[in-house]
Amino acid sequence: MTATLLPPSDRAEHESPARAGQHRVGFRSAVTHSLAITRRNLTQIKSDPAQLLDATVMPMVFTLVFVYVFGGAIGNGQADYRQYLIPGIMVQTVSFAAQVTGVALNMDFSKGVMDRFRSMPIARSAVLSGRILADVCRLALGQVVILAFAFLIGFRVHTNVLAVLGAMALLLLYGIALSWIAAFVGLVIRSPQTVQSMGFLWMIPLQFGSSMFAPPSTMPGWLRAFVEINPTTLVVDACRGLLVGGPVASNVIGSLLWIGGVLLVFVPLSVRQYGRRT
Repeated sequence: MTATLLPPSDRAEHESPARAGQHRVGFRSAVTHSLAITRRNLTQIKSDPAQLLDATVMPMVFTLVFVYVFGGAIGNGQADYRQYLIPGIMVQTVSFAAQVTGVALNMDFSKGVMDRFRSMPIARSAVLSGRILADVCRLALGQVVILAFAFLIGFRVHTNVLAVLGAMALLLLYGIALSWIAAFVGLVIRSPQTVQSMGFLWMIPLQFGSSMFAPPSTMPGWLRAFVEINPTTLVVDACRGLLVGGPVASNVIGSLLWIGGVLLVFVPLSVRQYGRRT
């Protein structure tokens, strides 16, 4: 009864930290909070550069293995296969790097970091969006590194600068969509190790059941049916068209529809799950 008689200024002082962190904030404040969380996550990467290995070194290793181990047996030799493979490796880079979102969120919960965020007067969405924005920076860095490495080993772009920028933008959008899926997985599952294992499980069909490493025409009919509707195939083929030439419009439209659908489903699911855990 006493609490209800307190004036607003005194009542705020008696609220618990958790309750204080749940008040509504405006759009501008939410953006500011998201950028602050983004800076926090990027600072962690600066202090631990090994977090960039999955977005930089691993794609280069995969490129070397596929080009110089399998390149002679696939297609018309290493040179042609290199032109076919690199856009697929760029999509694979995005796929691998996106998995960090779920693992990082899960580890923040297990370390008690989320309890601190919950006690602060910040927008609830800022924690998720800040994590995604930081990972987009990692994705962009990974694309620049793998494209530079591709040029070093003989890959050549046969289009123009605008087409290259379009491919990069499409890759980042796909990476954002995958990051939201990974975020949902990381919020649903309690163990960081399990999150990492589950991330590879749901990502393997998207990667290897696509045109990333081999043309769908070489696959059996039952697998080809899945490959042709796989969003990874659409993104890979769109990037091939934008980088080395070929059909673009239908693949870009299909990719954007998939990306929009994934965001429409997993953004609210992730926000809802985050609210349940906090």
